[in-house]
Amino acid sequence: MSRQRYPEELKIEAVKQVTEKGKPVADVAQRLGMSVHSLYAWIKVYSKPQEQRQQDDDQQAELRKLLQLALDEVEVGFTVLE
Repeated sequence: MSRQRYPEELKIEAVKQVTEKGKPVADVAQRLGMSVHSLYAWIKVYSKPQEQRQQDDDQQAELRKLLQLALDEVEVGFTVLE
C-alpha cells in the first residue's frame, strides 16, 4: 500500500475537527481514508501552536546536525585505528 501525502492545511483542519468540533477520531480518519493511528499522530503535532511546532522542528534539526557530527567523529576515529 502506498503512502498518501496530505497537505499541512488538511492535517490542521482534520485536527480541528477532532479537537475543536468534537468529532470522533475514527469518523474523521475514515472520511479521509487514513488510519486512526495517523490521525492521532497529527493531533499530537498540530494541536500545538505554530510557534511551538517551529521550535520543535528547529530543535530536531539541531539534534540531527549534532548527531551527524558525532557520527563523523566516530568514523574518523575508526579510520585512524585502521
